[in-house]
Amino acid sequence: MNDEHRAFLETLLTTPSPSGFETPGQRVWIDYVSEFADDVRTDEYGNAVAVVDGEGPEIAFGGHADQIGLIVSGIDENGFVRVDKIGGSDRAVTKGQHVEVHTDDGIVRGVVGQRAIHLRDPADDEFEDIVDQHVDIGAKSKDEAEELVDVGDPIVFSPTIEDLHGTRLAGPGIDNRVGTWVAAEALRRAAERDTDATVYAVSTVQEEVGLQGAKMVGFDLDPDAIVAVDVTHAMDSPDVTSEERFNDIDIELGDGPVVARGSTNHPEVVSAVREAGRETDIPVQLQAAGVRTGTDADAFYTARGGTPSLNIGLPNRYMHTPVEVIDTDDLEAAADLLAEFAVQASGRDGFSVDL
Repeated sequence: MNDEHRAFLETLLTTPSPSGFETPGQRVWIDYVSEFADDVRTDEYGNAVAVVDGEGPEIAFGGHADQIGLIVSGIDENGFVRVDKIGGSDRAVTKGQHVEVHTDDGIVRGVVGQRAIHLRDPADDEFEDIVDQHVDIGAKSKDEAEELVDVGDPIVFSPTIEDLHGTRLAGPGIDNRVGTWVAAEALRRAAERDTDATVYAVSTVQEEVGLQGAKMVGFDLDPDAIVAVDVTHAMDSPDVTSEERFNDIDIELGDGPVVARGSTNHPEVVSAVREAGRETDIPVQLQAAGVRTGTDADAFYTARGGTPSLNIGLPNRYMHTPVEVIDTDDLEAAADLLAEFAVQASGRDGFSVDL
């Protein structure tokens, strides 16, 4: 990954964008794609769509901009901030973490309180529900805290990213800023290869709270095919259960993007993307999706009466924690794969199944 592309990724990952509060992250994405897109547009909720115009079929690549987090639900008499969830926040990892409260006046730093081990009864040790946890911002009273934060302010884990060995990267919010990075980069690379297709890159909002942005974009965009790029569970770490290993679910970091098959995933789009991988020697892993994908693809594919859709997964360890781990080689491979898919799709009339 060259310096420019790495800088874009790091800026995305260090710009918090919890669901419902994605504007800062969307501005970063828009600034980047504006350098090579023919047009960039947004809607009332902040979904962003960039396009490189062509004369062939219309192909779209999408990722979701939002991340999980917490939200200020109240302030008690002693100045401690009470919280609730934004999206699928995990009560098992929130306690004892550094956090940022994003207010209209700037960032207020705090920590999620954790009762010291010396004071806990091991027999009663369990994870409290998030609504029973609290954030300590250092305030001495309710009045003092109310001068700093408001009910409804979003809270995120402190956005620190760390390089691990080789091409591995760790941090919070990787789900799914890496998907928006791939969508942007696939658009840029498709344009550089002079594809005849019209190619869109999409960065949606509020995926973590019900695929809401994809529902909006899917209704409005109407492409011939759309690929939703999101993270998927890597199965190559010790926390994977023996049952999962027994079922031979062997998705690994660094072994390439993951093509989902079944349910939402349109067989013609699946076939075309796999062929793009073969033509370019890009390794592709496979994943079964017998019921749904749990990604924006589930909203895209039923929009406007049916849009051929596919979910591409980026292997991710420790999802929905402050220490998600990915391999940047998988991101590069996914961007190249989708760019080649756009090039090869230029000669197609569409992706309908043959009946």
